[in-house]
Amino acid sequence: MLYDALVTASRRNDSLDDVRYAALDRVHWLVDLLERQRTESRWDPPTWQGQEGYERHQATCAAIRAEIDGRLAACADEEGRAAVLCLLLAACFDDSRFWQYHAQIGPLISRVHGWTPDEVAVMLRRVTEYDMGHWFAQSLGMVLDGAERLGADGRRAVEPWLRHAHAELMNTTVEARLRGSLTKRLRALLASVDEAHIPDGLIPSQAPWAAPLRDRTHRSPTPELAGFVRHLASLSGPRPTQRWRRTCRTLADAASARDLVAEILRTLAEDDPLCSRGCGPHTGWIHGEYHYHYVVHQDDGDLARGVVWAAALIGGPAVVPYLGALAQRTGAGTGVIEDLKLAGATINALAEIGDPAALEALWRLQTQIKHRALRKQLDTALVTAAGRQGITAGQLIERSVPDHSLAPDGSLERDLGGYRARVAIEDAATVRLTFTRPDGRTSRTAPAAVKDGFPDELKELKALAKEVRGTLSGERARVEALLSAGREWPYDEWCRHYRDHPVTGVLARGLIWEFQDADGVWRAVAPMTEPPGEPARVRLWHPIRASVDDIRAWRARIVAERLRQPFKQAFREIYLLTPAEEETGVYSNRFAAHIVHYRRLYALFKERGWQANFLGRYDGGYEGTARGEFGDGAWRACFYHEPAADDAGDYAPDHAATDQVRFERRDGRRRQEVPLSEVPPLVFSEAMRDVDLFVGVTSIAADPEWADRGEDRYTAYWRTATFGELTASAEVRRAALERILPRLKIADRCTLDGRFLVVRGGLRTYKIHLGSANILMEPDDSYLCIVPSRRQGDGKVFLPFEDERLSLILSKAFLLAADTKITDETILHQIKRGA
Repeated sequence: MLYDALVTASRRNDSLDDVRYAALDRVHWLVDLLERQRTESRWDPPTWQGQEGYERHQATCAAIRAEIDGRLAACADEEGRAAVLCLLLAACFDDSRFWQYHAQIGPLISRVHGWTPDEVAVMLRRVTEYDMGHWFAQSLGMVLDGAERLGADGRRAVEPWLRHAHAELMNTTVEARLRGSLTKRLRALLASVDEAHIPDGLIPSQAPWAAPLRDRTHRSPTPELAGFVRHLASLSGPRPTQRWRRTCRTLADAASARDLVAEILRTLAEDDPLCSRGCGPHTGWIHGEYHYHYVVHQDDGDLARGVVWAAALIGGPAVVPYLGALAQRTGAGTGVIEDLKLAGATINALAEIGDPAALEALWRLQTQIKHRALRKQLDTALVTAAGRQGITAGQLIERSVPDHSLAPDGSLERDLGGYRARVAIEDAATVRLTFTRPDGRTSRTAPAAVKDGFPDELKELKALAKEVRGTLSGERARVEALLSAGREWPYDEWCRHYRDHPVTGVLARGLIWEFQDADGVWRAVAPMTEPPGEPARVRLWHPIRASVDDIRAWRARIVAERLRQPFKQAFREIYLLTPAEEETGVYSNRFAAHIVHYRRLYALFKERGWQANFLGRYDGGYEGTARGEFGDGAWRACFYHEPAADDAGDYAPDHAATDQVRFERRDGRRRQEVPLSEVPPLVFSEAMRDVDLFVGVTSIAADPEWADRGEDRYTAYWRTATFGELTASAEVRRAALERILPRLKIADRCTLDGRFLVVRGGLRTYKIHLGSANILMEPDDSYLCIVPSRRQGDGKVFLPFEDERLSLILSKAFLLAADTKITDETILHQIKRGA
């Protein structure tokens, strides 16, 4: 019988056994009804055959449920409390049986009164015995309704069981939202009993970042410190309320915890991470050599976020370096897996500080963080910070670029015992640390006297050089992005934040700018040249606004004066709307139907700041969309792609097929797809230039070894694309070669002929395609495979802009012009085979 089974199963040999037996005796009728319910619920095919039998079975079960609900609704307080205990004891969640009574228990606990400490203790112990985490959490939430009605003495009596329930909750896999609510209630109950108590599991026992907190609570526990720690762990969202902030400041002062918070933040930002092999959500079921490192366990996220916000509220500018380092560590995945919640909280906390150092940190994060959600939080943080100063986010960013205490020429010098150490920006891509000896000799390696006598200063200089490189790289990407924005500046503002800035100025002085005079006329001025008169406004020159003759003149001047621009500007590609795109209306097929190396494509998306889902064998991984923002975020280009047909990668496809490009305009917080004709020319040209780059760099047409694979499903595409019509980027490459070739020692052996650079060697004549850099040999157009070396070129040939494909074409031209000196048997065999 069920009654006897429940009595036996309820025995714990503790002081609460009598309470359990009394409850079962008090509602013996309920045990009988539960037994009937379980008996009638069993499906017996011989008895319940056909539709009529099934309906009779359902009616019987419904009648028993109605009788149980009716009797429970009529229970008075004492009988109702006994019924709750009976239902909790009768519930079971194992592999063979599943009986839960939440629908009956919840209303009963809320309705009846007079809960005793012993009854609450029985309920707390029982729910912690449930095997399934979800049902344990659901039941615990209902039981806490009864515990919260106890008086001070009653709560003190059940304190051991509250602690036990808290420990079980911390060690059980439960939905994060439900866990947060339950832990908050349990900790409030425990705090009402003992203000100095910190529940077990609230401070992680193994995490290195929590070591300062563990030491302080063990060494000098106080009610004020316990209250502060509980308050930190109560932060469950990315931004605290104003009430939470005020309480945090008060509790931190009461606990004298300002230095403690700063030290915990430092350990979060700098100390060793945790490893999944030792502890973590996946420990125990990840096998083999795979493992990962992380900063904060998911169960301790609230406490860590509380520390971050407390540091921002009470630490001031002194904690900004640690906040910036933590945001980079957890948001950019620097040595650890990303923690989006912690990184988001850190970004929001930085925006609240309002100090120039915090704004510089946010600026750096813009160049380091690629995750789409965090990028949106960064944008929001910058807009919020800019709004406080009455300026736009763009203005705030350009005013927050760190100068690293460099001189106007982008350098910093230190005297180290007679040796002069110098950190200097040499060009738009190079930052060097050099050392000048007393005799005037300069080297890039630190002398032994500097290493031994000034180790700390040397470490600081190396760190400074690294920071300047990061700033220079970020500024280069930011200024290039301005080409799609069409932004204008007052002349004095431009001088202050661009021309005269020690970092940005290195880039600005290498670019072509347009200056507007008092009559409203725009005039372009060459790099390194001061504008005439007193200009009113300034904007970045873009070839799409210039005439063909002006573009040619600028390109000729750049080459003649050997000016290496920070990025491609004078030779920048222009993409105008085609008749085919005017006909399709809302999408472009200009770069559709190409076969590309997928992993290279995805890496290039990230490098250029586009956000894209990763293609793979999972739900949502069979259609890809890459999104790039232009025009200061007002426009977004969407580049669609998918796994190539029948591609059989283990996890992700080896190859992808490209598809349409579409554009969206920002409309408040939403994006609205628009016809291509409504997209500003600057935005359209810059977006299509990126897509051209994606396809041109990653297409299998640029793979010189593809022809050696024999016939496969992509061979036809390779043959068509590898020597096909030139794209806009290839046309610019041709324009650059027209000016570079006459200056080369092999000029008499090279000519430009349509899509090819024709090189006359001693053995044969070769045609190098200006798009793919692949080679055909005359007279039969046989293919010549030359695999490029991984090492970079020697830089002896001046190029007006950085272009790996152009460098490759020139290196092949020099090699083939002297083909009689080639010693590589693989190449020679191909050349002589058809000569």
